[in-house]
Amino acid sequence: MTPETVLADLIKINTTNPPGNEIEAALYLKNLFDVAGIPGEIIESEPGRGNFIARLGEGERKLLFLSHTDVVPAGEGWDFDPFSGEIKNGTVYGRGAIDCKSLAAAGACAMLILAKEYPLGGALIFAATADEEKGGKYGVRYLVDRHREKIQADFAVNEGAEEPVVLGGQPVHFIQTGEKGTAWSKLEARGVSCHGSLPGLGDNAVVRMAGAVKTLAEYKPEIRIIPEVALMLQEILRIKKLNVKPEEIDAVLGNFEDKTFAEYLRALTRMTVSPNVIYGGEKVNVVPDYCQAEVDIRILPGQDDNYVLGELQKLLPDGTMVEILNYHVPSFSPVNSPYYTLIEATLKKVAGEVTCLPQISTGATDSRFLREAGISCYGIAPMAKDFDPQIKATIHGKNERIDVASLQVKVEFLVALARAYLS
Repeated sequence: MTPETVLADLIKINTTNPPGNEIEAALYLKNLFDVAGIPGEIIESEPGRGNFIARLGEGERKLLFLSHTDVVPAGEGWDFDPFSGEIKNGTVYGRGAIDCKSLAAAGACAMLILAKEYPLGGALIFAATADEEKGGKYGVRYLVDRHREKIQADFAVNEGAEEPVVLGGQPVHFIQTGEKGTAWSKLEARGVSCHGSLPGLGDNAVVRMAGAVKTLAEYKPEIRIIPEVALMLQEILRIKKLNVKPEEIDAVLGNFEDKTFAEYLRALTRMTVSPNVIYGGEKVNVVPDYCQAEVDIRILPGQDDNYVLGELQKLLPDGTMVEILNYHVPSFSPVNSPYYTLIEATLKKVAGEVTCLPQISTGATDSRFLREAGISCYGIAPMAKDFDPQIKATIHGKNERIDVASLQVKVEFLVALARAYLS
């Protein structure tokens, strides 16, 4: 099996979360590993929420390949069937092609390659889990709480790194060592209902919420440069030959050719607040007395739930209720670590003359659960030298895809990492 055919098969299995249905992907992977003689098992946290775990080799050293098989909804406006898994012109098309079925396919194929070689000098664990896109309750969170011994490792590699960029003509690869925290929040506005033909008699909760959302959209959070980000920014600005302090990053972001990367850097240097869901009202002829909005908030170290509530309460009009629904503190793995050094050396071996930088992720991954459990976890995103940077914008967007060459680089990296650590 080639990595592109495994990825195509996984894309064809619709694991949109909710509801997930990751059991079908788990069954596919188990069959793949059964044929190769690699022992594996499926752990269902709930009916249909399947997590697949396999192990190759034994020994004191343990390395975990982590990925997830659920995907976000595809939405409308695609140029192709989002669950076709079509392979055409050196590209695999479909939802999950990058996030994160490509890593699952690469990890599976790396296991198949290593299974044919001499025995490893340690244990290589493969885990393709459920529910990452909705918080991990039925996936890694469940495994850490109920079956930790099955995924216990010295360190793990997972998704989470930014795809490589070219800065000042120099290719730069990233290793994710941490991620921002989450403080997803619910806003509630209440009013007084009345007949829609006499709106002055009521107090329209939708209008109240519209004002609150507009205020949040215009919010300018304070710039805060944490040490991990300062180091990365200093190196990036050096490569681009810019004599600017990290605190002055906004002055140069508009001149970055890669707009996606520029917005990533912007999000690293402040709390982000994005009102993404709003609903209220029941009938067109009734002034609504209730409206609710949900806000995606990502925080930096030093910005806890009390900080978030304080900022929101300063911004929002009186009478707007705020509740934090999903709160996770930022999580980090050490840069000054033999595991980080090994990953960096392996990236340079596979990708050639590249600069490797530690980075913080703006989004949340399952790595935070492993870090809470004391397992160092690092995000990776090795890609081919000539990959199309436009595909980065398809993550959680339409027309998601990945080139076969980058998929093969992922396999090569994982094989080399396992050989280096478990030889």
